[in-house]
Amino acid sequence: MNIEKMILEGATVVDVRTVGEFMGGNAPGSVNIPLNEVVDRELELKEMKQPIVLCCASGNRSGQAVSYLSSNGFEKVYNGGGWMSVDSQKS
Repeated sequence: MNIEKMILEGATVVDVRTVGEFMGGNAPGSVNIPLNEVVDRELELKEMKQPIVLCCASGNRSGQAVSYLSSNGFEKVYNGGGWMSVDSQKS
C-alpha cells in the first residue's frame, strides 16, 4: 500500500518537527509529536489509529522515528517524508 492511499484512507499523520516548526504550518489533522518526545510518548503512539504516517521537514527526522518505532514493535509506521508532501496528499 502506498503512502498517498494510506493518507486518503484515514491514516494517522504524525509530524515529528518541533512545536515551533509545526505552528508555522502543518498538514490539516496531523498530530505534533516532536522527534525528541517520541520515546516518552510511545504509549500515546500505540493508542493511535494505524497505520501511522510520520512526516517532518525533509523526511530525515520522520525516518529516524520510523526506525525507532519499527525496532520497538510498531508494524504499521511509514515515512511520509516532508509535511508539505503529506499535506498535498490530504487535499
